[in-house]
Amino acid sequence: MNFSLSFLWLALAYLIGSIPTGYLSVRLVRGIDIRTFGSGNTGGTNVGRLMGRKWGVGVIVFDMLKGALVIGLFRLAGLPNWLVMCGALAAVLGHNYPIWLGFRGGKGVATTFGTLFFCALPWSAAAIALAGVVWGLCLYLWRMVSLASLIALTAAPVLLALAKVPAESVWLGVCLALLAFWRHRSNVGRIMRGTENRIGQK
Repeated sequence: MNFSLSFLWLALAYLIGSIPTGYLSVRLVRGIDIRTFGSGNTGGTNVGRLMGRKWGVGVIVFDMLKGALVIGLFRLAGLPNWLVMCGALAAVLGHNYPIWLGFRGGKGVATTFGTLFFCALPWSAAAIALAGVVWGLCLYLWRMVSLASLIALTAAPVLLALAKVPAESVWLGVCLALLAFWRHRSNVGRIMRGTENRIGQK
């Protein structure tokens, strides 16, 4: 596949990922910009703080489906595996840095899980389901969404490797985990200082 066609596919993946689900939901229902509230991010966690758990979960599910859609389209087109993985990365970058919102988006956790879940079926699904269990356990223990997400995303490439998925999928997991740490760098600082918000905290 030539460079121009590969670039067009990656641009499509970016545009799918950049659909600002959280922003649109809050703008349409409340008439405000979610980026002016809470953490300033457009992801489901921040939406949930403002509009309630059901809305937050809905945004998270849709953001996961954006990643799944990119994987599905690339697979249906018969694209090489390396390009599928690059498309997954482009989708997460689109979510994090959407062109429509001045490149101010979410932190990419849901879209990351969506891409990794479908990246190398069926074993990737089993691995990421286990990562989801890790996320839930960490959330139960420490009640910090950011910490639970970072631990689960750190575990994800390890679990993918143990599941013996193609190496490209494991490296995708590593790249997305590193990107998540970059996007959560302010949260990491607050975790280290003991000031990170916890679920249920006023």
